[in-house]
Amino acid sequence: MAATTHTVTNQAPPLVGYDVFTCDRALVEGVERHLDVSLLGDARAELSLLGRTAGSAQAQEWGTLANENPPVLHTHDRYGNRVDEVAFHPAWHRLLGKAVAAGLTSAWNRPGGHVRRAAGFLVWTQAEAGHGCPVSMTHAAVPALRTDPALAAEWEPLLTSTVYDDGLRPAAQKAGALFGMGMTEKQGGSDVRANTTRATALSEEGTYELVGHKWFCSAPMSDGFLVLAQAEAGLTCFLVPRVLADGSRNAFAIQRLKNKLGNRSNASSEVEFDGTWARRVGDEGRGVRTIIEMVAATRLDCVIGSAALMRQAVAQAVHHATYREAFGGKLVDKPLMRNVLADLALESEAATTLALRLAAAYDDGSERERAFLRLAVPAAKYWVTKRSTPVAAEALECLGGNGYVEDSGMPRLLRESPLNSIWEGSGNVQALDVLRALQREPLALNAFLEEVGAARGADHRLDAAIKDLLTELADLQGVEARARRLVERMALVLQGSLLVRHAPPAVADAFCASRLGGDWGAAFGTLPHSLDLRAVVDRAAVHL
Repeated sequence: MAATTHTVTNQAPPLVGYDVFTCDRALVEGVERHLDVSLLGDARAELSLLGRTAGSAQAQEWGTLANENPPVLHTHDRYGNRVDEVAFHPAWHRLLGKAVAAGLTSAWNRPGGHVRRAAGFLVWTQAEAGHGCPVSMTHAAVPALRTDPALAAEWEPLLTSTVYDDGLRPAAQKAGALFGMGMTEKQGGSDVRANTTRATALSEEGTYELVGHKWFCSAPMSDGFLVLAQAEAGLTCFLVPRVLADGSRNAFAIQRLKNKLGNRSNASSEVEFDGTWARRVGDEGRGVRTIIEMVAATRLDCVIGSAALMRQAVAQAVHHATYREAFGGKLVDKPLMRNVLADLALESEAATTLALRLAAAYDDGSERERAFLRLAVPAAKYWVTKRSTPVAAEALECLGGNGYVEDSGMPRLLRESPLNSIWEGSGNVQALDVLRALQREPLALNAFLEEVGAARGADHRLDAAIKDLLTELADLQGVEARARRLVERMALVLQGSLLVRHAPPAVADAFCASRLGGDWGAAFGTLPHSLDLRAVVDRAAVHL
């Protein structure tokens, strides 16, 4: 075949060799907004270093290899002994090692730690999302363990270590440790109070033997797990180590790995407990209350992870349109394509801005901010994670047939996109959680309304949306059937308030006109044509 037929023209170059952090204006501005000025120099440096790594060809190759070579379960060794080990591709270990070294499991003990970690998690997830599961679980286990000072003293230094120490050994022999979680059982799903795993007290104070199963157990090669089981006084939280202090393996039979739609690099498993040794965390019968702070932290990570997927999808779409020519000009200059890209960029920036605001509330730690998180986290988890899939699908379409091909990386983003809406409580669970907070915790509603009210008077569409929301909140009769609608409006009003206060006028105007003012169609690319869409798209572009 003649070589001239293989001349490549009119193709966008790979989006590689860039700083994922500094090229994201919304993220950079969020970090600058929420961190004390004394912390900014170090934070910018560490996030830019991580951003350059995330945008490198090497990290992108690691992400591809980790997903093309998913984990493999080995239940027995060659002699028939039960080993229950999961083997991962080397690329997985490199990704996880970078995440731990970057401090993505060590937010709790350093100034501005949650904002810095949230920004880092958002950056590094764009290299590969699956390994974020053990990173998130390890980070989130800390507040649950702090209910028992002895356990916290033993495990927290390992969980917040910046050393990734692979391999199953007693925790005391390791420089760093990772945690997983096991709550869900097949007969109960999100209704964890229906769990049937039994815990029987042993002679040593605080120790138990577990018998039962977990339908979903995350990150099964972790060093320890927080699990729920029924003790004499009711549902209780337990710490299950993979390896006991004497070096023997705990009873932890991995039955199979889940064959998932996406998240292929990460091992999600079913496990059986039969004489499994465990230590109680918190009081008997208080399992949900003990583990709830871990759940809240992982829910925030679902928001951050979805924001990361959306940002990468938008970056790829804008990059492609910037180079690709059609119908006599660059795609990015075509009014209709610009409308689509701007619409996608709004969704991405709103998610990023909200994620960092929630992280900042964790850093603040005041009673007011804790009350704000009680409503804002489940509302954000409900809405932001649900926006990820349509954003990924539309961004893929911006690349045309190229986007539907695995080499583009877009199919992996699309397969990953529904995950965060399902894990740590799906949409209905989040909506019902918001209702519980509204009905039982008046301080939470006050804090939420104070937050959205901080932008009152700045945009008439936001003001009208807040008024409508107050009307809905005043009537909670039969609210369960309309809970999704209510929570959606809460999330949109919160995002609108944040963007009006902190985003450029073009972004805030477009968001309020479409998401709050109703001047928007049922698909992306239906923004009012009179808006400054070029400014919105240019802000979202990666400028190499």
